Amino acid sequence: MKELKCPKCQHVFQVDEELFESLANQVRNTAFAEDLKRQTKEIRERLAIELQSATKQIESDYSRKLNEKEMAIVKMNSEIELMKQQLANAEAAQKAALKEQLAERDTEIEKLKSIVAQDENKRKIALLEERNATAEKLRQKDREIAELQTSIANERNNANQRLNSLKEQHTLEIRQKQELIDYYKELKAKLSTKMIGESLEQHCQNEFNRMRAMMYPNAYFDKDNDASEGSKGDFIFRDYSDGIEYISIMFEMKNENDTTATKHRNEDFFAKLDRDRTKKNCEYAVLVSLLESDNDLYNEGIVDVSYRYPKMYVIRPQFFMSVISMLSQASRKSVDYQRQLDIAKQQNIDVTNFEQQLNAFREGFGRNYRIASEKFRAAIEGIDKSIASLQKIKDALLGSENNLRLANDKAEALTIKKLTRGNPTMKAKFDEARENNKTEA
Repeated sequence: MKELKCPKCQHVFQVDEELFESLANQVRNTAFAEDLKRQTKEIRERLAIELQSATKQIESDYSRKLNEKEMAIVKMNSEIELMKQQLANAEAAQKAALKEQLAERDTEIEKLKSIVAQDENKRKIALLEERNATAEKLRQKDREIAELQTSIANERNNANQRLNSLKEQHTLEIRQKQELIDYYKELKAKLSTKMIGESLEQHCQNEFNRMRAMMYPNAYFDKDNDASEGSKGDFIFRDYSDGIEYISIMFEMKNENDTTATKHRNEDFFAKLDRDRTKKNCEYAVLVSLLESDNDLYNEGIVDVSYRYPKMYVIRPQFFMSVISMLSQASRKSVDYQRQLDIAKQQNIDVTNFEQQLNAFREGFGRNYRIASEKFRAAIEGIDKSIASLQKIKDALLGSENNLRLANDKAEALTIKKLTRGNPTMKAKFDEARENNKTEA
């Protein structure tokens, strides 16, 4: 139950909750509606005032801009009138100047007509003379053309004669070459496989001997006759500079008869050639081959097959001396490097011996110190046990041991850096030796 109090008579009465909620809702709805109505009216009045004020402002701005536009139009019209006046004045001045120019041009035309009339006769006379000169030049050209045609005909006859002579000469040379080819084919057909291979070896040996005295006076080039390890190559080439071997090549020569049923390939011999090169301690391996005569790869020159076997090349016989020259020139540069390496190694050996002697001295000194220290310690113990009156001797011996320890510390502290201080020559040698040791490591 809820209690309600009348605002007029101050009478208090009770109502149930449902009726109380109903009355409260009515009161709230009535108050909300009145408040909403009041606020709506105020908002409408405020909007009306703002709209009226905005309308006045817009009308004022429009009037101001309209006045500005009208003033601009008046000013523009005045400028247009001024420009029309200026244009009219300019057209009048231009027409007057044009009339003056036309009058001057008419005067010049009259002058030119008189000059042309005077020069016309001169031009006719010059034209007639020029025609006569041209006719004479044409006659001269006709004579030159006739002479040239005669000369061309003679040259053509001479060229035909030379061509026929060259054809006959080439035909004779081709017949001789064919006869030589037939002879060699017949010779190869008569030769055995062994004789074919030996003929290629003999060719290479003759080529080298022909150039030996001039290019390789100190070189070794001879057949490989050592088959103690199971196989051998055909030839070994070695050359020297100041007693140092700077290049060595194992050669293998391969040829076969054109009528041989089973044809070999160059790569069939790569593995054996590489084994022979390794066993005979040669740096390079070269296969001199007439096999695969129709293979363009081997017909173009020196073929590097190092992608199959290290430092291996395949050549035709005509490149035999070329490959030796190429490899020799490349390897000869290594001789200077070898000399420098030998000098560096010798310097490294000297420095190493010095360090070894120094270390031996330090080790020997330390060993002697330990022995002396042990003996002194034993003597001190004996003196302490037997003679108390020899304390002074004991102190002296202890002092001796301390001096020996200091001497040993100084010896241990002795380093290459201290020894070479103030001696840049020895310091440079030691630094160079250490760098060489690092490089070799």
